Amino acid sequence: MIKRIDHIAIVVEDIDTALSFWRDTLGLELSHVEEVPDQQSLVAFLPTGVSEVELVKPITNDSGIARYLQKKGPGVHHICFEVDNIDETLSTLKMKNVRLINETPIFGTAGKKIAFIHPQSTHGVLVELYELTPIEPQIRMQRAVSLADKVLSGSQVMGAATIAFLKALKNNGDEKNIVKKN
Repeated sequence: MIKRIDHIAIVVEDIDTALSFWRDTLGLELSHVEEVPDQQSLVAFLPTGVSEVELVKPITNDSGIARYLQKKGPGVHHICFEVDNIDETLSTLKMKNVRLINETPIFGTAGKKIAFIHPQSTHGVLVELYELTPIEPQIRMQRAVSLADKVLSGSQVMGAATIAFLKALKNNGDEKNIVKKN
């Protein structure tokens, strides 16, 4: 049924600030950052052996993660277990009268099949179950390219704005020198 702990998700207000502890203080390596549009979040992945710590930041004010952050503040959001067969696992849990948030799997980060168990059945802990799918590597690559494109276009905009600002400063300096000469 359960293969391993895949990740522990921690909701944060700011990923860079959180990385100053998790990466810079504890020494975990940042493998990548991924925007997860369907969860309206940005996620930093920090591998720890066969598991990961995920730092999750909402990118909108009305997402589920944003509401969680507003209500409970930063901290552990959920624990995720990898399973061999999520449909079979959910069926077994239903037979045992476990309260499920997702009675059938949905597609989550990078094409994983996921489902959540309600905290009322787990003594207060939100539990995610996931099954790896063959499309996960392709989706991860698409998201990485999309994020890289956003960073590059943002850098180009910032670069153009900086050049325009510097040209304006230079022109103002030239005009002041002209005025001083007259």
